[in-house]
Amino acid sequence: MEIVYRAAVMFLFLWIITRVVGRSTVGELSTFQLILFITMGDMVQQAVTQQDYSFTGGVLTISVFTLLTIALSWANTRWPRLRAITHGVAVLIVDHGEPDMTVLRRERMSLDDLMAAARQQGFERLSDIRLAVLEANGQVSFFARQDSGGEGGNSGAEQTPSVG
Repeated sequence: MEIVYRAAVMFLFLWIITRVVGRSTVGELSTFQLILFITMGDMVQQAVTQQDYSFTGGVLTISVFTLLTIALSWANTRWPRLRAITHGVAVLIVDHGEPDMTVLRRERMSLDDLMAAARQQGFERLSDIRLAVLEANGQVSFFARQDSGGEGGNSGAEQTPSVG
């Protein structure tokens, strides 16, 4: 039964760590973040099973992680406000061509990262962007300004992974 408690505590700890690390997607992890996540697997195994290499110990650990993941998904559908805590919320990072530096700093996204993401979507200048939203999954949605002639080259939501 101790393995079940250890697995539950480790699940909570890993959830907190992944929330603290930020909104980067796996493809854009920094070298340190990648090493952290790879190393965590071995550390979790040691912390949860305490040298219990039995089949039963492995099944118990994986079962607890699976049940907690299912419970969290169920709770998110039952109580939508919980989703903001467990998954995060989208935040506005550019409004009418002006980046919100406070939000960018809080999300640990540099102006260079924002510009790189914008260039990948065909935006040459921030002034071409009506809105940019950092989604909860780490992607940036861009909405182009409409020019006076009615042609809005990149209008609509376009997404690219963040690099922060």
